[in-house]
Amino acid sequence: MEQFLPVSRADMEARGISQLDFICVTGDAYVDHPSFGVAIISRVLESEGFWVGIIAQPQSDADFQKLGTPRYAFLVTSGNIDSMVNHYTAAKKRRSDDAYTPGGVAGKRPDRALTVYCQTLRRLYGDFPIMVGGLEASLRRFAHYDYWADCVMPSVLVDTGADLLMYGMGENQIREIGRRLRAGEKVSSLTDIRGTCYLTRPQDTPYGAVQCPSLDMVRNDKKQYAIACRQQYDEQDEVYGKTVIQRQGDCMLVQNPPMPVLTQGEMDRVYALPYQRTYHPSYEAQGGVPAIQEVEFSITHNRGCFGFCNFCSIALHQGRKITCRSEESVLREARELTKRKNFKGYIHDVGGPTANFRAPSCEKQLKMGMCKGKKCLAPTPCPQLKVDHSAYLRLLRRMRQIDGIRRVFIRSGIRYDYLMQDKDESFLKELIEHHVSGQLKVAPEHCSPAVLDKMGKPHIEAYECFARRFHEITKSIGKEQYLVPYLMSSHPGSTLKDAVELALFLKKNHMRPEQVQDFYPTPGTISTCMYYTGLDPYTLQPVYVPRTAEEKAMQRALLQYFNPQNKRLVLKALVRAGRRDLIGTGQDCLVAPDREYQQRGAVEAKPGRSSGYRRGGKRSPGSGREKRR
Repeated sequence: MEQFLPVSRADMEARGISQLDFICVTGDAYVDHPSFGVAIISRVLESEGFWVGIIAQPQSDADFQKLGTPRYAFLVTSGNIDSMVNHYTAAKKRRSDDAYTPGGVAGKRPDRALTVYCQTLRRLYGDFPIMVGGLEASLRRFAHYDYWADCVMPSVLVDTGADLLMYGMGENQIREIGRRLRAGEKVSSLTDIRGTCYLTRPQDTPYGAVQCPSLDMVRNDKKQYAIACRQQYDEQDEVYGKTVIQRQGDCMLVQNPPMPVLTQGEMDRVYALPYQRTYHPSYEAQGGVPAIQEVEFSITHNRGCFGFCNFCSIALHQGRKITCRSEESVLREARELTKRKNFKGYIHDVGGPTANFRAPSCEKQLKMGMCKGKKCLAPTPCPQLKVDHSAYLRLLRRMRQIDGIRRVFIRSGIRYDYLMQDKDESFLKELIEHHVSGQLKVAPEHCSPAVLDKMGKPHIEAYECFARRFHEITKSIGKEQYLVPYLMSSHPGSTLKDAVELALFLKKNHMRPEQVQDFYPTPGTISTCMYYTGLDPYTLQPVYVPRTAEEKAMQRALLQYFNPQNKRLVLKALVRAGRRDLIGTGQDCLVAPDREYQQRGAVEAKPGRSSGYRRGGKRSPGSGREKRR
């Protein structure tokens, strides 16, 4: 237990600590693994010579007070996931478990945990410095649409009452904060640190900033919300990004420009810190923390994603610029994993936000920054795109040679559209031969060009090209492997007709997805802006949005049209979409008629069609079709 950071007074006394410098409060269980943000931030501070303690999932005032008052500040995060996403499904139903809690038990953190924790600390400790970070803070730093309350909420700095917000990954922010507090500066003076936000009096607003429409404006005018969204994304660049301000009632929110991403050397040092790579021993009696299972033997080699999908939060959090660890840093971690007592010889993943990105998308961005309002890969790859898998392939080859490692898998997302731009198929072939555990997860998401454009994804032809080559190579090496496509229903821009088109695509390609993700309007994304405003923030043109629970259910059911439980919804969707021709028992049909629909005359078929029914639900003479699916 001495190797973990202090979680109790007894731990402090055992180390001779009378007062901690920083106390981290987190909505997750304490897992000392670099896949957990609080583990990284606490270890970075420790490496700077600070004493750091952890309060995980506090339930009472006594929990918040058990480590005493820190010398400098409380650092608060809701955990690895926004607490509302952690608690509720896209249908707003309460989840029954929590992978970030001992035993997987739900209910160990409050809704809007960041706000509840900060307000409790403020009540108990008065004006003592509080700083917030993590995904919930990062994506709620501006006025934002909240799906669960169905309204626009102010910056989370307003509701939490925190003194400073760190957005992005946070290592260099916390280093600078720690050094300046130790030098005697007050929290109120820390207003010039990149990658941070703070509230100030309007008269103290810095000059030269980009001003977004105010909280009141974006609440009352959806076009203004869309304009604000684009401004915030356009300035999210470490090269040219400016200070962004937004009026929040009587205060002004100030977002300083983004902190530059870690250099390779800095990233190597972060991942070399003395993580215990598991959950705190105190959780063992409760069955451990389930979230460790996916990451215990996985390795992160990169950060950032220039794929920039509209429904993803990475662009606003980690950024679009790729940074990566050195080969030696990654291989050193792999060798350490082989020494762990429960290692079975399998590295589960060598990835990141996108596994096969290991370099910037082009040379231009290093000096000029990422292109505003454009994507590197969608709808088609940029002519300036630099495609090279050689460094990643070399890393994987070297890892496969390490004693004790039997297989190295890749389970992070692969951008197949980027992969197919590589004229050298060496990586593609070795990926299929050595790094797929029977199934490779990929994310075409949809097949409709209109929907894919709103998602910021490439058109389906890119997936079809990849799928053909995947199966050709798989067959040539005598393996039986499959693609597992991620699909999304009800994304802004998706009509019922688009959902029908996707169902037909799935049938044509003999794909039967076991799971379908309903679009989830999480805070801060471009897709969530479209969902709330009904506008594309980059064109201000109207976007169709499926809003009712009924239509969402129909779109989701169409993607699993083959499931008997979905039959009634599929029938209803096809009738509403004007596609009665797909109701029947013929080869091209999606679903057979339903007797109740026949009797109500809802299913309409012309004589001679494969359904065997005509208007009014009576059987056509001589059809002979009585058996239903």
